[in-house]
Formats: sequence, structure tokens, C-alpha cells
Amino acid sequence: MRMASSQNRVVLVTGASSGIGRACAEFLAARGYSVYGASRRPAATGLVEPITMDVRDDASVRDAVAEVIAREGRIDIVVNNAGISIAGAVEDTSIEEAREQFDVNFFGVVRVCRAVLPVLREQRSGYIVNIGSIGGLVAIPFQGLYSASKFALEGFSESLRLEVSRFGVHVVLIEPGDHRTGLTSNRQKTAESRSNPAYRDLFRRAVERTAADEQNGPDPRAVALLLHRIVGNHRPRLRYTVGPIPERATIWLKRLMPYSLVEKVMNAYFSR
Repeated sequence: MRMASSQNRVVLVTGASSGIGRACAEFLAARGYSVYGASRRPAATGLVEPITMDVRDDASVRDAVAEVIAREGRIDIVVNNAGISIAGAVEDTSIEEAREQFDVNFFGVVRVCRAVLPVLREQRSGYIVNIGSIGGLVAIPFQGLYSASKFALEGFSESLRLEVSRFGVHVVLIEPGDHRTGLTSNRQKTAESRSNPAYRDLFRRAVERTAADEQNGPDPRAVALLLHRIVGNHRPRLRYTVGPIPERATIWLKRLMPYSLVEKVMNAYFSR
């Protein structure tokens, strides 16, 4: 069953200053949604209303959500997109760097969900769309903490969906593969990855392979198109993948084949 109109539906998108977040915010705004694009340094982008939010900070998240409610009286759709990528061998990743990865990609989502859920429950309607990753289903070498943060988001979203469906709140995961976004240029490398010779060549090849796939990937508008379909559906599924077919096929390879084969394929691909 489809919703007839986007009128009066209020959307909050985190990480809306670039990439997938910006594409989603602009796409929905162009179709009549009232869209608030949240980021640490917001800037006006057409029909999207900019709003300041740092997902690492409890007060910043609460204040941003309160501002949307004060202006609109409701929130109908929340898109948790804010994220960073920290690359490096697990051995070369400090606990501080690991915490930073999780603070944005995982705990940032938790903060936003905790802030919006009282509103969605009271309305007895709403969508929480968490932007995961195929890397949260099939781990990426030398991005172990990034993958771990997205794997955590999978379990969190499953549990949250079970808890809030009775209140009319839909929790959905979008799991993109590689797309052309600012994630490539903004990817951080761990401090020790620059000095530890043990992984240097493998690390360089893996990161270069990832960057090439991202820059040759589809436009993030493909994710926005999928989001639009999801929030127009009264009974959305939990999971939707989007992106290059070979990457999506890796999910089925992992489910259907011995993991030794998956290891062989992944090692060969990222070390070439």
C-alpha cells in the first residue's frame, strides 16, 4: 500500500551536508517534504532547511530535534546518515580512534533515536531509516572498526524495530555499496598505519581498491530514490541493499557458500 502525498511530512536527515545525506535531503525536499538537513556546519542547500547537529553530543542532538518539533510540531521521517570512515589494520587502530568511529556511526544513531522516539511514539507513526552498509554485512579488510560499527547498527536496528513496531514506527536499514561520495576524500587513516611496516603494502592496496570502487560507483541519488520508495510504503521491509551488483552478490555468497570461499575472494580482491 502506498502513501498518497508527501505534503506536511517532516523529515530530519543527519549528515546532510554531502554525499548520501545531501542527495536524500534534496530529493525529498524537491518532492514536497519539509526537510531539515542536519550537520555540524550546516549550509543552505536549496529547499532543505539547514540545522546544526553534532551527533557525538547529547545536548546538540536534543536541541536540534527540539528545534524541529518547535517549528513543525512533528517529525515523520528520520534518516540516520551521519558517518565517518577510519581505515587501518586492527592492530594499528588505537582505542581512541575506535571510539571515534563508534561515537559517530553507532552511538550517534542511538542518540538521535532516543531523542526522536518519544515524539514518534506519541504520534503513533513515523519512519526511522538507518543508513548501514554492505560493509556491515560482509567485513572489509583494513576497515575493521568501520565494519564493526555498521555490524552493530544491524543488530541495533533489528531490536529497535521489534520494540517500536507496535507504536506504528517503522525501522528500516538501507545498506549501500560503494557510491561516489565525500567519504573517499574524508576517510581517515589511523596514526599507526603510517608507521607500521607489517601491513603497509596490503593496507595501501586495500584502501586504493576501496577508493577506486567508490569513485567509479553510482551517484548517491540511487539511495535517495530507494529512500523515497521506502517512506511511501506502509509496510517496509527491515533491509534494503543498493549499489553495484557484484557487491550485493557478495552478501549471498557469504550466506550460501563456505566462509573459506568468501575469505579467498575477499583477500584476492583487496590485495590486487
